[in-house]
Amino acid sequence: MAHEDDALEHERASWKPSSGLAVTVSDPVNNPGLPPHRERVTDKDPAAMKRAVRTVYTLFYLSVAASVWAVVAYMVFPIESGSIAAIRDNNLFIGLGIAFALLAIGVGAIHWSKAIMSDKEFIEPRHATRGRDTTREAVVEALTVANEESGFGRRAMIRNSLFAALVASVVPGVVLFRGLAPESSPDNPYAGDPVHLLSNTMWKKGMRLAHDPSGRPIKASDVTLGSAFHVIPEELASLSHDDGYLEEKAKAIVLLMRMPQDVLIEAEDRKDWSYDGIVAYSKVCTHVGCPVALYEQQTHHLLCPCHQSQFDVSDGAKVIFGPAARPLPQLPIAVDDEGYLVARSDFTEPVGPSFWERH
Repeated sequence: MAHEDDALEHERASWKPSSGLAVTVSDPVNNPGLPPHRERVTDKDPAAMKRAVRTVYTLFYLSVAASVWAVVAYMVFPIESGSIAAIRDNNLFIGLGIAFALLAIGVGAIHWSKAIMSDKEFIEPRHATRGRDTTREAVVEALTVANEESGFGRRAMIRNSLFAALVASVVPGVVLFRGLAPESSPDNPYAGDPVHLLSNTMWKKGMRLAHDPSGRPIKASDVTLGSAFHVIPEELASLSHDDGYLEEKAKAIVLLMRMPQDVLIEAEDRKDWSYDGIVAYSKVCTHVGCPVALYEQQTHHLLCPCHQSQFDVSDGAKVIFGPAARPLPQLPIAVDDEGYLVARSDFTEPVGPSFWERH
């Protein structure tokens, strides 16, 4: 037995893991310290430093030029015409200008930090987080050291070009937002009046409801229980983009649903706005105008995918969750002599986001 125990102890002492590495017990690993500092080319060659500085401020000024180009592209390629080519060119050239402006700022800042700023390694010891009387002095000292290491105060060309690039980078956004509020003109007197623009759509009495985007009219018999149809006015399909197809569609889009009549909760003045359990509501969310198109047929809820507003279609599309401020506008519908669904009138209230001017 003694020989067996000795053999077992020897086997345990000489055991190695399957990887072939021997398991040994050693002293704790000592801190090896920082590796030797390697100077960059710009640290050793003044000419290389000057080239790096020129590269950085050139990138920043290129960013300024790209921002200016985005503004120019907004005017050279107007989106107001509504044609597909104009929209494509507008998005392409403005997007390229903004993208290159931001890219040049990013590349310039990275090159600045890697080739020009101080490259000395240092250790920052932890200290107590309790406030001290010397905190203000320490912050000032840290900012001073950072300024010296980055050269921000000394390198005027880099500093000024960075400021110019940052200021210019917001100009395209300001110009684009300006286009969201066009001024009125003799040809379009209501351009700046959201109440009028959102109070009138293409829907009118007797206009048939049609599939989006084919424009094929919808019969009441086509709408089965639990189904949902994306709907546009029948006459909209005949409009071209030059005639305002996108603008009219943005206001007139409707979601058509059918549910058992016994689950519908209808106000007395709206009992004739539906037909045999079929109801039609604006697809434009009353929060910020996203398309409300996710229908849960079991709960009869409509969900807006942008900010999760939920509307109860069985109860006047009232808001049951989320930031939307009011129910979805309902389109009054009926059936014509041929069995097609038609509008009884336009919407009786403005469609789209809630805003303080609406009545």
